[in-house]
Amino acid sequence: MRPAQKKPLHIAAALVAVLAVLEIGYLHVLAPLENRLLDFFVRAQAATLAPDPDIVIVDIDEKSLAEMQETAGSWPWPRSVHGELVAGLAAQQPKAMVFDILFAEPDKFRPEHDRVFNDALGGVTNVYLAMSRLPHEADPKGEPLAKVAPLLGISKTARAIPDATIALLVPSPEVVDPAHWRRLGLIDFLEDPDGVGRRYYLRYDAYGWEIPSLPARVAQDLGYEVPDGESIVLAWRGGVGAFEHVSYSDLHQDFGRKERKRPADEFRDKIVIVGTAATGMYDRRVTPIASLYPGVEVIATALDNLKNRRWMTRAPNAVPIVLALALIGLLFLAFRRRWNAARLAGSLAVVSVVLLWASYGAVGRGSLVPVFEPLAFAWAFFFAASLIAYLREKRTREQAVTLFSRFLNPQVVSQLVDEGATPESLSGQEKEVTVLFSDIRGFTAHSETHPPGEIVALLNRYFSRQVEVIFRHGGTLDKFIGDCIMAFWGAPVERPDHARAAVAAALEMTQVLEAFKRELAAQGSDIAEAFDVGIGLHSGRAVVGFIGAEQKLDYTAIGDTVNLASRIEGLTKGVSRVLVSRDTVEACGSAFDFAPRGSYKVKGRTQEVELFEPAPKPA
Repeated sequence: MRPAQKKPLHIAAALVAVLAVLEIGYLHVLAPLENRLLDFFVRAQAATLAPDPDIVIVDIDEKSLAEMQETAGSWPWPRSVHGELVAGLAAQQPKAMVFDILFAEPDKFRPEHDRVFNDALGGVTNVYLAMSRLPHEADPKGEPLAKVAPLLGISKTARAIPDATIALLVPSPEVVDPAHWRRLGLIDFLEDPDGVGRRYYLRYDAYGWEIPSLPARVAQDLGYEVPDGESIVLAWRGGVGAFEHVSYSDLHQDFGRKERKRPADEFRDKIVIVGTAATGMYDRRVTPIASLYPGVEVIATALDNLKNRRWMTRAPNAVPIVLALALIGLLFLAFRRRWNAARLAGSLAVVSVVLLWASYGAVGRGSLVPVFEPLAFAWAFFFAASLIAYLREKRTREQAVTLFSRFLNPQVVSQLVDEGATPESLSGQEKEVTVLFSDIRGFTAHSETHPPGEIVALLNRYFSRQVEVIFRHGGTLDKFIGDCIMAFWGAPVERPDHARAAVAAALEMTQVLEAFKRELAAQGSDIAEAFDVGIGLHSGRAVVGFIGAEQKLDYTAIGDTVNLASRIEGLTKGVSRVLVSRDTVEACGSAFDFAPRGSYKVKGRTQEVELFEPAPKPA
């Protein structure tokens, strides 16, 4: 491949590689598509897994909202109902009771119920409550972090701004005594830029102060290791409703019975999360598992991950970048070596399937390995390189057609081009060929008495008819030497019957000559009578190929075989219009009748050359 031909491929590879690095490392335009693919893998893997059975959700479901209408009224229920639940659960000694409910406002109409709930909290030390971060715009009117940090268990880092204020939605002191606030945690949903929640806060950084999330607070108190960092990528298990759900109303009713029907140790050593999966409560989130995933189950998943140390890790950006560059580089080398595009497409398809399967398998092992973007850029480069290769081949084909059409008939040209023949591939070959020389006799003297334009036009007419004969018999037109034609058979397309085809062409050329002379005579030309030709043929080995300068190449044959054919043509005068050597006779077999015309001394040969006149076989 010449440097000028390499340049577009190099530019395409460099451009796609730079775009891949920019996109994967900085722009992230295709990130939503990458995330959708990984979400699909996560969802498929999660469907085969079961969540921790020691995490149970007490669900304020549609059934509970309906059945407790008579005893507790419409939602929100009096807080004393939750106090009764706390008392009943505490008796079974769960590891933790976690409320995914905000108690931010006191009950102005039933303050006594708030006191009952607060009293219930006073008797236990493993109840965890929720708080939420208000919009940043409200921070100037919020509480000083230095003041609330000891109450809420907020950690101060070296980056902490001493006088920073923050707006938090915490339980009302009238509902929950501040003495219990150290068991508060954030329940804010952490969305990715595409609106899907794949991660959960461990600690929220506010002006250098770290506020723990509710799952992290619970996990830390229970002795589970909480990893460093702001968040974890959640490892989902099962689909919607995969965690064990106990209807709030069923539990509340059983706690109110003198003789309970449910097991007395149903929640022993379990983590109980009180929340709602009811559609009408609007606590639904967009997650990889579902577009309407209960918020309480998001918290349960986070607790499951921390308890069992099975959160997911995402491969660094360097991994997909290296993968993209490696694929582009391999494709570049393959196209540079002119591999078949269809084979490359098949190979890239196999590689794509393998990488997708590997990414799916990695999800099952807790790793998110992005492969969509690397594959997208690999396929983009493949199509760009394929277009470049197509345009290059199209240009090469057009050049080859133009070049080959000068000395071959169109059918042979198509065959050669389809086989990918080039001047380089057709050069320097030794072939068994039959060479033909045809020279016009008695024409030079007459041409001196006629205008040059008339002579040129007449020669062009004659040569056009004879070239048609050569092409019709599968010959290769080598060149015109003044009023002489040189042609050969057996190259560039090999054919075992090259001698027979050449002799048949020579015989037809004599017939065309006679027809041309009759046409000239009918036109009253005085050249017709003296116009004649001599044709000499010889068969043997010759070196064939393109010879010349890069600006002008000619496909020709050189060697002793060519020289002898030219000498034989020179011996035709006064003997026969067509003479062939014994080698050509033997190569023709019984295809023609050959009459001996004697042996002749030829320049450059010690032995005389036997010559024969061919004639068609009688019908």
